[in-house]
Amino acid sequence: MNDFSYLHTNCFEITVELSCDKFPHASELPEEWENNRESLLLFMEQVHRGIKGVVRDSDTGLGIPNAIISVDGINHDVRTGT
Repeated sequence: MNDFSYLHTNCFEITVELSCDKFPHASELPEEWENNRESLLLFMEQVHRGIKGVVRDSDTGLGIPNAIISVDGINHDVRTGT
């Protein structure tokens, strides 16, 4: 699903797997959090990197729906919202 969402929509998803146990016991969760807290928080901070903004018409100032955004060197275009 993650690959499909990235390639065919503007949605970037991740799956974080911390162990082989899909359903760890609740008593194990505090230790998992402590072992991975810093890494997860640093990863979440990365949302502020990259390019972000609104694509606007220079005459009207209105947003442009379905505008295609391309970046040199990245073979994946994205579209603005409708």
